[in-house]
Amino acid sequence: MKVFKWSFIKKTFLFILFALLLFIGFLLVNTFRFKSKQISSVPVPTLEINPAAVDHLSQSLRFQTVSPEDPKDFDSSQFLGFTQFLNATYPLVDSLLEKKVFNDFSTLYRWQGSDQSLKPIVFLAHFDVVPVFPENLPDWKHSPFGGDLTRDTIWGRGAIDDKNAVIGVMEALELLLREGFKPKRSIYTAIVHDEEISGFKGAKAIAEWLKAEKIELEYILDEGGYITKDIIPDIEPYVGLIGIAEKGFLSLKMTIKLEGGHSSIPNRETAIDVMAKAISTLKENPFPASISPPIEGFIEYLGPELPFFKKMIFANSSIFSSLIIGVYEEKPSGNALVRTTVAPTIIHGGIKENMIPQFVNATVNLRLLPGETIKGVTARVKQIINDKRIEIEASPFQSEPSKITDLGGWGFQTLHKTISEVYPEALVSPYLMVGATDSRHFSDLTQNILRFSPIKITPANIQSIHGLNERLAVSEFKRSIRFYVRLIKNSAL
Repeated sequence: MKVFKWSFIKKTFLFILFALLLFIGFLLVNTFRFKSKQISSVPVPTLEINPAAVDHLSQSLRFQTVSPEDPKDFDSSQFLGFTQFLNATYPLVDSLLEKKVFNDFSTLYRWQGSDQSLKPIVFLAHFDVVPVFPENLPDWKHSPFGGDLTRDTIWGRGAIDDKNAVIGVMEALELLLREGFKPKRSIYTAIVHDEEISGFKGAKAIAEWLKAEKIELEYILDEGGYITKDIIPDIEPYVGLIGIAEKGFLSLKMTIKLEGGHSSIPNRETAIDVMAKAISTLKENPFPASISPPIEGFIEYLGPELPFFKKMIFANSSIFSSLIIGVYEEKPSGNALVRTTVAPTIIHGGIKENMIPQFVNATVNLRLLPGETIKGVTARVKQIINDKRIEIEASPFQSEPSKITDLGGWGFQTLHKTISEVYPEALVSPYLMVGATDSRHFSDLTQNILRFSPIKITPANIQSIHGLNERLAVSEFKRSIRFYVRLIKNSAL
């Protein structure tokens, strides 16, 4: 009997050992097959940029093209001044390219290509900016609308988001026109004025016109990911992040009406109590996390560049998905990439300290992961709250998660190649945009929407986007012009 038991234990141990070795072997095989997807390109010679380009960006920042929440605060003179500035500064673009104006301030330029069989491309950029709050002015090192130039830095609201792209593309077009460049593929450039407040009068109007003209596009390039440094853990080189999809946008307004009264004799449950409980319940029951296709692409492109142990985990992401999701969930920026997020943003209730309010309303903003729908997310929120006293209504401005751009498509590969030529020190990776861009209005015109801004972003300046002391290095701005020139040549020849 003892011999039998020992034999059984020995066989079981050997079986477990064999299974473990087989499993380790499987992991290692996948790891060694997990090859780099980076394109090796020959860096292009450094193109000389007209020094006046820096002055042009500086001048553009002096126009206070602020998109206000209240339409009554819209200063049309600033927007008109900016469009006149573009016309005067880029005479060849203004005179040689076809031009169509939408809703007074957004402009679509068309550079006719010689081969009409090729689908056109669109460069999309916006010149409106978010407000600067007066109480924050003392914290700005330079006037937010001064366009100050100090050493190698240009300061001002819009330097990163997104006047650098407007001026960068226009400089590239003017340079190529001056050189006599003739594109085979038609190039559209959309310079729009209301991205910060939905893009309905700019990008959407242009997209609807292109759709009515039955123009099918090869790809669109809009603002999006940057060339980052020290933001992605365990990746030392710069990384050019290309947004291949963006999360959906939904705001839900929750309203409750209950009996009010004097604060000295409160009911067991007030309107504020009920609303606070609803918000707390939403936060305590987050949407499930998952690895969506854009994050799968992120893993495929950057996983091979990681140290061996982490490379092995990413090479076997289907096995270690829970571990990978757990890592993402540790930080807010990572958590936003793996689940639909819920953020309370507005709450109103009460007008006097000794009065219990009858009405309380709150707004929660949700950013939807690819695969989710507005209808499904709304239903889930109602199910989680599970209180018929609370009315839940979706805001008019909403958008479903975008389509996902094909990583093997010509557009993504051309952009990848261009980044590697102009920024040879950078890796390239797809990723998921957690914010909304104007590109969503073009989803019916192409399957290939690329969201990328060719400037370097580090932890030192990332907070200046929509924040304090927005600024851009002159060297980065000049390099972005070189990027646009190279991308046009790679795309339109």
